[in-house]
Amino acid sequence: MHTAIDYTLRQDRGRLIAALTAAIGDFELAEECLQDAIEAALEKWPDVGIPKSRRGWLLQVARRRALDRFRRAKNLKEKSAQIAVLEQAEADAPADTHDIPDHRLRLIFTCCHPALDEKSRVALTLRTLGGLTTEEIARAYLDKPATMGQRLARARSKISKAGIPFKIPDGDALEERINSVLSVIYLVFNEGYAASSGDTRIRIDLCEEAIFLARLMVQLCPDAPEVAGLLALILLTHSRSKARYRDGAYVPLDEQDRNLWDQKRIAEGQSILEAAMKRGQVGPYQLQAAITALHCEAANAEQTDWPQIAALYRLMEQIAPSDIVRLNLAVAVSYAEGAEPALEMLKPLAQRLENYQPFHAARADMLRRLGRRGEAKQSYKRALALTNANSDKIFLLRQMQK
Repeated sequence: MHTAIDYTLRQDRGRLIAALTAAIGDFELAEECLQDAIEAALEKWPDVGIPKSRRGWLLQVARRRALDRFRRAKNLKEKSAQIAVLEQAEADAPADTHDIPDHRLRLIFTCCHPALDEKSRVALTLRTLGGLTTEEIARAYLDKPATMGQRLARARSKISKAGIPFKIPDGDALEERINSVLSVIYLVFNEGYAASSGDTRIRIDLCEEAIFLARLMVQLCPDAPEVAGLLALILLTHSRSKARYRDGAYVPLDEQDRNLWDQKRIAEGQSILEAAMKRGQVGPYQLQAAITALHCEAANAEQTDWPQIAALYRLMEQIAPSDIVRLNLAVAVSYAEGAEPALEMLKPLAQRLENYQPFHAARADMLRRLGRRGEAKQSYKRALALTNANSDKIFLLRQMQK
């Protein structure tokens, strides 16, 4: 019974919460009613058997719990519209035959509202749409489950109390919110692809959740090229996962066994990217995907088109300037033009990226290639001090000894 319920929630939690919120008009209450339905399933299914439509059964019971709450509420007249919607749904949709209307896009925009802090957006998206448990999300952030549970509860409460609308925004707000959603999905992927701490090298579950969410966004926003660009970027990047680590250590791109790269993911990512860029609305995710595609196209490290990669980073610096983009541009220049000019590009970034581990790792590598061993060692030590992931520590120590 637990397995059946867990599987159903992993697959359909987002659709259930979205459908309930659309009918009830209250995100927090929708979560509570679904939890009531889960508890009812654990109690009743052992006696009556697992229903043919598990998500239909859960939705029907959750709606009934919501109706009971509304009918008992002191402000009964104010709930008349929601009661009418729920009663009509009860009359129209038998639990074993109906499908669930897909309101997940509205749910994604609710979970990623700018009023919530970034960590809460990611956590709530993973919990509600990705189907991860509170314990799984807590492990991803190295939090205690109780602490993460409190964060999720506060986020739900804020959505309800602040009156955050359960709808897709329009006008200027739409683009702002789409960017917020894409940012959350990319953060989810990055945490899975390059776990920020601990012994776990790649959190495949988080990577797969990010791919699922990106695919969902493409389905729900088919005319947004940056949404497609994000999916292409994630697929192309994830295609290298099996080659990313060896003997517990991180393997840099130029040393990876390219036979381990997933050619199916590469082909899909390239196809999605090409279609997106034909729309003529190039954005940062498409540019990052194009850079990753160039790496994937090279038969070996020596054939990597570094001048083209540097050109793409220069374009990205114009479109979405940031210190991280400038750092990546410097790395590309170090391979396209030499480490000396690249080191000069790092100087203006030194103070602002003092506590950013990749900055010191990149600087150390450039110094090492120039034969400036003493300076390289100091940068490696600084990078090590800023590293929590054991696989990265092993890699940096090996590089320092070269």
